[in-house]
Amino acid sequence: MQSLEAFFNTVQENDLPFVVYRKPGEKVVKAYFQKDKALHFLKDFDEEGFVFAPFRTDTPTVLFPLSQLEEVTITSVEALDVILPQNRTSQETEKQAHIALVEKGINTIQNGDMEKVVLSRKHTIPLKNSNPYEAIVRLLSKYTTAFVYCWYHPTVGLWLGATPETLLTIKNRQLETMALAGTKAYTGTLDVNWGEKEKREQELVTQAILNNLNPLLGANLELEGPVSAKAGNLVHLKTKLTAKLNTTEVSLKDIVQALHPTPAICGYPREAAKTFINENEAYDREYYTGYLGELNMKEIASRSKSRRNVENLAYQTIKKTTSLFVNLRCMQWVDNQATIYVGGGITKGSDPKKEWEETVNKLQTMLTIL
Repeated sequence: MQSLEAFFNTVQENDLPFVVYRKPGEKVVKAYFQKDKALHFLKDFDEEGFVFAPFRTDTPTVLFPLSQLEEVTITSVEALDVILPQNRTSQETEKQAHIALVEKGINTIQNGDMEKVVLSRKHTIPLKNSNPYEAIVRLLSKYTTAFVYCWYHPTVGLWLGATPETLLTIKNRQLETMALAGTKAYTGTLDVNWGEKEKREQELVTQAILNNLNPLLGANLELEGPVSAKAGNLVHLKTKLTAKLNTTEVSLKDIVQALHPTPAICGYPREAAKTFINENEAYDREYYTGYLGELNMKEIASRSKSRRNVENLAYQTIKKTTSLFVNLRCMQWVDNQATIYVGGGITKGSDPKKEWEETVNKLQTMLTIL
């Protein structure tokens, strides 16, 4: 049992691979370190452990195998003040480059080559404090409804984030995923007047996910929404999709490959959007807009107290759960600087200047904790 600060001191002193995270809406902070420094990769989706996947599907996914992990019980997390962001987003060269990229995307959409593309940029700032401990503490404090994490491997590097988007969760053969698209600044209310651009973007994302999952799940899919959902200082349109799985007919690998990359972080049609991103974004996204989380991790569930036979209460069931999240609102921490990644969905109704402002708003998620 350790405080979070003591855990960070231990893993950093020994330069061990580690992950610290908290699931949306939960209070328990989980912490694991890998007992060796080897770089393990996912070969199938039958493994157990914590995965960290890049945006590009032709790049291997890093796996912290459960057999090589040591779990540490976190007893306390220090409370730290959240820092008000400074105006570090006014670089004119960044602005003009992103606007030009968005304009090119809109022109390609208007030519009929695709319907939506998600375009992003990165913003690097210097850091006075080279220890990420305070950053993860502030993330945990500020973003209680997000998947908050800090992940490190000495070969790959250190990443932190607070993502609002679930790629998928599977528990008791029940699958849940979401379509998350459309963004506005949060003004104190979820009663948002969504424009046609945001509605169309959300519709495209939802329909694309349905098209990809229908061959696997068919009539089992159920939709709920869209509704306005708060994520930090932003509001998004969210539709929840659920299905009961028949594990003899569909594999977890098939489902993940059908979903990733989702149209919410890539575009539609998928291949056309991926090609445009790879040819026109002036950098490698690496693990930004990839996914991360628990793969086939064991979870202990107690029997229901409503059972008539009291003796059964002593028994517990162990079930495997998978909880994967899209790596949004994240940053890469290298030496004494942080690189923050932000983007937005582009459709034929997009306004390039407004798309720039959306990325500025999304930067605040990370700027408020540095």
